[in-house]
Amino acid sequence: MALVDLVMPKMGESIMEATILKWLKNPGEPVKQDETLLEIATDKVDSEVPSTTEGILEEILYTVNDVVPVGAIIARIRTTASDELPANQTAAFTPEAKQPSSFVESVAVPATTGIPGVTASHVLPGNGNRFYSPLVLNIAASEGVSMTELENISGTGNEGRVTKRDIIQFVEDKKAGIIPAARTVAPASQVVTAPVPPPPTVAEPPKEQPVVVKEPVQPEPIPNPDLKYGQNVEIIEMDRMRRLIADHMVKSKQTSPHVTSFTEADVTNLVLWRDRVKEKFLKQEGTKITFTPLFIEAIVRCIKKYPLMNSSLDADKIIVKKDINIGMATALPSGNLIVPVIKNADQLNLVGLAKQVNNMADNSRNGKLKPEDTQGGTFTLTNVGSFGSLMGTPIINQPQVAILAVGAIKKRPVVIETAQGDSIAIRHMMYLSMSYDHRIIDGSLGATFLTAVARELEHFDQTREF
Repeated sequence: MALVDLVMPKMGESIMEATILKWLKNPGEPVKQDETLLEIATDKVDSEVPSTTEGILEEILYTVNDVVPVGAIIARIRTTASDELPANQTAAFTPEAKQPSSFVESVAVPATTGIPGVTASHVLPGNGNRFYSPLVLNIAASEGVSMTELENISGTGNEGRVTKRDIIQFVEDKKAGIIPAARTVAPASQVVTAPVPPPPTVAEPPKEQPVVVKEPVQPEPIPNPDLKYGQNVEIIEMDRMRRLIADHMVKSKQTSPHVTSFTEADVTNLVLWRDRVKEKFLKQEGTKITFTPLFIEAIVRCIKKYPLMNSSLDADKIIVKKDINIGMATALPSGNLIVPVIKNADQLNLVGLAKQVNNMADNSRNGKLKPEDTQGGTFTLTNVGSFGSLMGTPIINQPQVAILAVGAIKKRPVVIETAQGDSIAIRHMMYLSMSYDHRIIDGSLGATFLTAVARELEHFDQTREF
């Protein structure tokens, strides 16, 4: 019999840790190879971790809601096969190294942490060399939490470790003023009792001097914390994904100076073409033709003309991406939002785009996205019109430099030019809006690109095939 270590798997190029959502097996229960043992979540997507071997689940090292680094041992499985790995040997795994954050660069720490894939810079001195995950350290640094305060947080994770939920709760409580500043209490052996000085001699006031009696000062009323939000309210805790979205949106606004440009497009040709071919398209290709692949097709053509829109910024360096990977914002049944990415969209025809769009949308709503499905986007499209909005001011999906929103398509009377002169006609009209990073995209380029996308949609060829 042998013990095989199950480690937190690598789930993407930039993902260094994951949160345990649910264990599907308990210690002592049998497991089969490739059977799902637990569900995990990253800042990108939820996923499942299968067993790497068959045997009995011997030990679980992390509990629900723990944030676990990639490469850390999360469980041990006892096998009965003689050709299994030697006892306590971890399955082959090479996690990516992570650069230490500036929050801990100047702290002297032990040379090793004993946790695979985690450098010594993730352990801070004090309180028995407590382990802090990179996520906790980054939150502490961005929120101005000192190391003394961090060491005084009572962790709810494994062996008292501070989890993401702990540091976020500490920051919220600190901002609300219900957590005092961290204190250092001297050990009992170091407490010295100072001698009590004799009471000072008070001169007796003259008898003729009247004694003034002051009325007692009424104490300030202490506010009832239960009434902080009022009485007739319902308090709903943000779920994990909602918190991640909130953090991502705030950081995007803090990172990029947003500028939003607007235009409108006459998409009558596009609407009439789709109405004409949608039944044939479904029968012939086995998938629906929606407006989204048509929008993506137009965006891709314009990115080829204006490649700076497909870039990112690293300090003072502009990185222009050669691959065109279009993210499509997708609403989930829970009301949250996720952005799966269509890789190499410029290499797909309309049929390929339609199949990718429908597949990504279905997997998003059914919780079947893989971590890599949400990574590597270079430009994002969001359809605010799918819920009836005419237009919106979208927030940039970092580290991209632009995001384009399309509004609801509405019939309106507009002036059109004909061979006989101007006339008024009923047309299918749509507003487009694009937010972009003003550090590298000026108004001229942003407006030019947005107008180019509108013109692509307006001049849609009604006679084309799929």
